[in-house]
Amino acid sequence: MKPCRENDLPQRGRRGTLAARLLLTGALGAAAAGMPAMIPPAAAQVGSARSFDIPAQPLASALNAFGRQSGLQVSMAATVARGMSSRPVQGTLTADQALGRMLAGTGIPFRITAEGTALVGTAASAAAGGAAADGAVVLDTVTLTAAGAGGLPAAYAGGQVATGSQLGMLGDKDVMDTPFSTVAYTEKYVADRQAQSISQVIAATDPAVFTSGSTGMLTDSYAIRGFGVAIADASVGGLYGVTPYWRASPEMFERVEVLKGPSALLNGMPPGGSVGGSVNFVPKRAPDAPLNRVTLTYMNDAQFGTHVDMARRFGDDKEFGLRFNGVYRGGEGAVNDQDKGTRLLALGADWQGERVRLSADLYYSKDLVDGANRGISLAPGIDVPGPPSPETLLSPTWTFSRTKDSAAIVRGELDVTDDVTAYAAYGISRTDFDALAASTYQVFNEAGDFRNNVSHQRFIDHKQSADVGVRGRFDTGEIRHEWAVNATHYRMEEKFGFLRNMMPEDWITNIYHPVWGPAVDRGFSDAPLNKTSAVRMTGIGIADTLSFAEDRAQLTVGLRRQSVVSDTFDPVTGARTARYDASATTPAVALNYRLSDRISVYGNYIEGLSQGATAPATAENAGEVFPPYKTRQKEIGLKWDMGNLTQTISLYDIRKPGSYTDPVSNVFSFGGEQRNRGAEWSFFGELRPTLRLMGGVGYVEPKLTKTAGGVNEGKLATGVPKLQAKIGAEWDVAAVEGLTLLGNATYISKQYIDAENTQSVPGRTVFDLGARYVTEVADHPLTVKASLTNVTNKAYWATTLYSGLGAPRTFLLSASMEF
Repeated sequence: MKPCRENDLPQRGRRGTLAARLLLTGALGAAAAGMPAMIPPAAAQVGSARSFDIPAQPLASALNAFGRQSGLQVSMAATVARGMSSRPVQGTLTADQALGRMLAGTGIPFRITAEGTALVGTAASAAAGGAAADGAVVLDTVTLTAAGAGGLPAAYAGGQVATGSQLGMLGDKDVMDTPFSTVAYTEKYVADRQAQSISQVIAATDPAVFTSGSTGMLTDSYAIRGFGVAIADASVGGLYGVTPYWRASPEMFERVEVLKGPSALLNGMPPGGSVGGSVNFVPKRAPDAPLNRVTLTYMNDAQFGTHVDMARRFGDDKEFGLRFNGVYRGGEGAVNDQDKGTRLLALGADWQGERVRLSADLYYSKDLVDGANRGISLAPGIDVPGPPSPETLLSPTWTFSRTKDSAAIVRGELDVTDDVTAYAAYGISRTDFDALAASTYQVFNEAGDFRNNVSHQRFIDHKQSADVGVRGRFDTGEIRHEWAVNATHYRMEEKFGFLRNMMPEDWITNIYHPVWGPAVDRGFSDAPLNKTSAVRMTGIGIADTLSFAEDRAQLTVGLRRQSVVSDTFDPVTGARTARYDASATTPAVALNYRLSDRISVYGNYIEGLSQGATAPATAENAGEVFPPYKTRQKEIGLKWDMGNLTQTISLYDIRKPGSYTDPVSNVFSFGGEQRNRGAEWSFFGELRPTLRLMGGVGYVEPKLTKTAGGVNEGKLATGVPKLQAKIGAEWDVAAVEGLTLLGNATYISKQYIDAENTQSVPGRTVFDLGARYVTEVADHPLTVKASLTNVTNKAYWATTLYSGLGAPRTFLLSASMEF
């Protein structure tokens, strides 16, 4: 039988296959009766301990998890697992110990061979010299690539990241076959970090991702490779326009996938034009085993929360699944007098047929902040002041931010043939944002006195998004082609209202001892809004990946045509006052070459797209419409999979145009340029079975290479640290079964806050500590987690001062139980 490659498998067949590269071999028959018999294994295969975390569940699902976490190949009798459940397995154990606990009370024998295969049931009896049961079926040897829940790429060693991720229109790709720098964080990693925002997931250990470290801002903000990336430019299952606008609560996602650098060909043009990288959220799907999990949380000083996660699959083949996530958090956090809250209801449904897969996702979220963080700015001639205590709130306590998001997404896939798959997705969303926040926040003397005023801002966005495409494969001689055609559509209408200076006079106070006056009148919050803008974007992309040299070389080439139409309306009359209508074509080429099964080298040239502009009325070329401008990346890299630890080294050059009006000719153009040139080294996985590591070092030089009249040319862009170094570690304590200790260290160099590079905020080093304990209470798995972030309570300015202070020392505690 010809060995199967991952992309040769129908999508239905990939859902629920063993996670890791499992070899399904041997005789399949009936289970033996009696107590589990450990048939003597090869000591070399079972002597080393690994970390296991497998809850009680149907036995077939438990054996899948065992194969994934042990790294062993599994051979199982077809009828062994039918109607049977496993015992939970947690802690640092050898493979035979883990499998023995899982099968305790089932009467099923097992054996682990010298070749690294776990034989379960009569496969074990036959291997030990016993006869196979009547009706046994012998399978040819077939190598399958692992899949997680819902057909996702399996988790890598340690369970914190996945072995692959979605690469836009190209579909799922193994990390070693991906000609870009990517990382996909698993649900387990998100939960273990007790993350309450996306930046807490993607910026914790990745040296390419920078976040300010502040808390209580209007938005969750981060930058990738030195360029800001808006949370609203993230996608859900590859679909733009359906994410929460300012902040996404990660509890409703199975994976958080990050691709570093521009990606217009792969993903289309993001609505906000972000080019530093792309973030994709994979919705949760019901696993094969029933799930009932309740998590209680606490954060100092008085913030409490609850997370409910429930899932079921139905049908003879468990083809239909439902998964519900509900979150409630609220109360005062670590910053004095700053209350934060989250409300989330999310429901995911999926149906898996032989050739058809359907899914639907619904969610409603509400993000609340009282005492909204707006930071400070400096009057001319004022030096950067020393930061006050990190618990200080630099905004009136009665300021607020309220964001309500809701969305509905449907998706379908059809295997037209064994080699061609068609798909379509459609989503609608609504955002209602209401905020009373500081609009004036300027320090005007060396003593730290600053003036403050507030403004009201409200907008309502309605969005529609669609994504359709076809992927297929064929061979031409020795060359294998994996082709893709994709079309996207996005439409947004916005109603916007903005008022300034709600207080008749600026309020004067001091950043070290702020005192606030009475709240302003809030009677404006429900004032009606009229349409102010509308945007429509369409794109068509085509790509082909050519595999040759015995599949060691993979060359991807493609083009995308993107069109943007943007209208502006008078909020009073409703008349259109301006229109932007332009298009652009962007190419990409990328090569990935496997020097061996463990080492890949890659290179790419790819572009990002952002909406252009119309020359202002004061320019010599007033009214000229510029097409979407292109950010260009060149990158080379190397990936080394050491078995349980993967390292990536990459070098890149990204050039992003900027617009300006020439001071001499008075001509408006996109003649400016910022060049981010950098190097990254990152790693993830297990150094030992009891020690998991993630981290790396990143260097970037964000130089202004072209400016209007040469002003500040050669200077560095503001708000970008040149150097980041991060490491996160988890250590399973052998002396205490179920106990894991965690640590995280982050170093970030200084960031300039002015274009002349004369002022900067200092760099910082922040440490985090934590622990996780897994046990059982009345036969129910219980996981208790505790963490202390910013252990030394370091006071620092976040980014360019406008983000305010970095988050103070914060204690988080959670307890999760499965029923």
